[in-house]
Amino acid sequence: MEREKIQKIFENFFEKYKKTEGDKTVWSAFWAETKTEGVLELNLTKCPRGTVFKFFVDNKKISEVIGWDDFFKELEKLKSDYPNLYDEEKIFSDMEFAS
Repeated sequence: MEREKIQKIFENFFEKYKKTEGDKTVWSAFWAETKTEGVLELNLTKCPRGTVFKFFVDNKKISEVIGWDDFFKELEKLKSDYPNLYDEEKIFSDMEFAS
């Protein structure tokens, strides 16, 4: 799937499902993909630091990056490190459907 399409899908999902972290300067939305092999969670947070992405596998944070360029680099790492959990086409198609 193209980067621009993934970004648009995640941004639309964020706008629909974002929740404030309390002080209205930090907003987050997450997507969880549950499979028999485990759970992958992608978290998008917009805050004074910028656009922050957190990645979790089985409720354990595996990485945190800032900005879309680093987000896409991390997706490449997910493809190689967690091929049974990360299915780009399914995740972003389902996310698009949910938005």
